[in-house]
Amino acid sequence: MRDSSHRWAPRSLPAALFAGLALAMATASWAHEIPTDVTVQAFVKPEGSRLVLLLRVPLEAMRDVEFPLRGQGYLDIAAAQPHLLQAARLWIADAITLYEGARRLPTPQVVAARISLPSDRSFASYGSALLHVLGAPLPEDTELIWEQALLDVLLQVPIVTERSDFSIHPQLARLGLRTTTVLRFLPPDGAERAFQYLGDPGLVRLDPRWHQAARRFVELGFSHILGGYDHLLFLLCLVLPVRRLRPLIGIITSFTVAHSITLAAAAAGLAPTGLWFPPLIEMLIALSIVTMALDNIVGARIQRRWLIAFGFGLVHGFGFSFALQETLQFAGSHLITSLLSFNVGVELGQILVLGLAVPVLNAAFRTVVAERMGTIIVSAILAHSAWHWMSDRASELRQYGFALPALDALLLAALMRWAVLALILSGALWLLSGLLRWLEGVGRNRRATGIADE
Repeated sequence: MRDSSHRWAPRSLPAALFAGLALAMATASWAHEIPTDVTVQAFVKPEGSRLVLLLRVPLEAMRDVEFPLRGQGYLDIAAAQPHLLQAARLWIADAITLYEGARRLPTPQVVAARISLPSDRSFASYGSALLHVLGAPLPEDTELIWEQALLDVLLQVPIVTERSDFSIHPQLARLGLRTTTVLRFLPPDGAERAFQYLGDPGLVRLDPRWHQAARRFVELGFSHILGGYDHLLFLLCLVLPVRRLRPLIGIITSFTVAHSITLAAAAAGLAPTGLWFPPLIEMLIALSIVTMALDNIVGARIQRRWLIAFGFGLVHGFGFSFALQETLQFAGSHLITSLLSFNVGVELGQILVLGLAVPVLNAAFRTVVAERMGTIIVSAILAHSAWHWMSDRASELRQYGFALPALDALLLAALMRWAVLALILSGALWLLSGLLRWLEGVGRNRRATGIADE
């Protein structure tokens, strides 16, 4: 007796292939790509014994959830509610981690989820957003293309007291290729704090204490200087012919004071706001490397190097400010503390780099190549690289138009602020020159007593 399975297989193979192809086509017709730009609006408000979160996200960012459709791709609002709750749990609630002090809170509970039109403006304030989410849903016969719909979600989680310190880690970057979140925290005292960030910001302390802000910004400054190759190469050019302790202190102090002044000035709003300003600063930073490298090649003038370091330090300070601008929103009410902490982090990074670079250079010049030849070779390589960076950044800068400012009260106020900044710079230069004269006097005394500089 023959096995019937052998007779069935050849006939069933085309049917199986057809069924698989149909299933794949159906899946492909539903599946959609990751949205390019996604904007998330969010409110976080502690109320009594609960923490309330309101979020609005584009529905098209809710992937792997099959929303019921009708007609020409219209969302079936009447049948969509279970799918909305599923999407809210999967893509929003499960992606948010909350803390009350040091205690991790449970996963937020989805209280409500509803569809909104793209023209809806209820998320302009917390009160109107809450009323909207808890209000009547859209009429069932609303013709709304599902990719254009907005998903509004109300979450809540139990807390001990609304006066606690709250933190949030919103891992919502996966909603799109470029996810921008606008988050507003409403503490009990009514002083709203607004945050706007791109991607995953890490742990955000919604109302940080001063030591929490200080720690965050020390880490930010430290990581920024270690990741800023152009700042590091400038430092290398700066100290390449100067590796003795006394002149090194003066040069690095001059650079530090200068970039601290312009960093603070930028944080205070004194920096130009035109689109041309960042590429101008980036071009000048590359120019600083070229200038210092060429100075090393032709023969560095050590006595005046502190003045050059001061001038280019002003430029690098504006460069540091670009990394700080978007992060100052996480400082809470501790703006000055965060600014100083960022500077401390930058200085710690500089000390680490110099502590490694100077002994390596000394060893290389003793055992590998003569100091003068090694200085020329390294400086030539750095000048060549920085010249290409400067050329590329100059090409980018030429794409922006420059216009003379209007002669009005705003210009007069800006000139007065810049005059104050100029006075501060003059005072800093005077103090630095006095410090260097004192260091030179110490050096002469040491030489007179037969003690060599380290």
